[in-house]
Amino acid sequence: MFFKDKIIWITGASSGIWEALAKAFADEGAKLVLSSRRVEELERVKKNCNLDDDRCLILPLDLSDTSGIDALTKKVLEKFSRIDVLVNNGGISQRALAKDTPIGIDRKIMEVNFFGQVAVTKSVLPVMLKQKSGHIVVMSSISGKFGFWFRTAYSSSKHALHGFFESLRLETESEGIRILMAVPGKIKTNISLHALKEDGTKHNVMDKSQEEGMPADECARIILEAMKKNKEEILVGGREIKGVWLKRHFPKWFGRVIRKQKKE
Repeated sequence: MFFKDKIIWITGASSGIWEALAKAFADEGAKLVLSSRRVEELERVKKNCNLDDDRCLILPLDLSDTSGIDALTKKVLEKFSRIDVLVNNGGISQRALAKDTPIGIDRKIMEVNFFGQVAVTKSVLPVMLKQKSGHIVVMSSISGKFGFWFRTAYSSSKHALHGFFESLRLETESEGIRILMAVPGKIKTNISLHALKEDGTKHNVMDKSQEEGMPADECARIILEAMKKNKEEILVGGREIKGVWLKRHFPKWFGRVIRKQKKE
């Protein structure tokens, strides 16, 4: 039971991969802090994980406004005294052309996907440095490795996460802090349903490739095993993740292949 009695704070814990991961952590005996905007969904996750109040703390969090994040970190410490793992997951996707997207939508996506993760991390970091231990998991995306149609702001925010957390890893690894960048491809979640269009409304369409993607619980299991093995970065998904290798070694070939992909 690798995570038994570990204090694990998960942002964006109300659905998808990280709901599945919360269940996996709970099955290993971890104590969870669950955060997202939707409290009723967090209560559902808590119940599905068979967690009682002694093993679970629900903390509502809107990553677009992290002004109160230090107060939330204090609440975690008041209940559990430490934070062993921070899982940065909360975020929003995008389905809009750059030419049609107002800068305000770009800023909103960057605020949630990048600055929100950074703010939570900076709040928790002093705790982990004092403990001389900690594990930070960051949810990136295959869009953080290369761009794609309708995702200019989303892809930018994921690229930015790599720059920040790869640098942070170098700065903190001697202090006992580990950082895993999880890079999923097509995973069967509702991310495309909640993606923002150019007017800020939800896309409300399930991408076909998303619907046919890897099940969320399988993705969660792979991330869990990567944490146990102290990996620094993992690619998770189907054949689409081969695009990362293709771009690195055969960029011209990659360019031809990516242009033939379905625009969704």
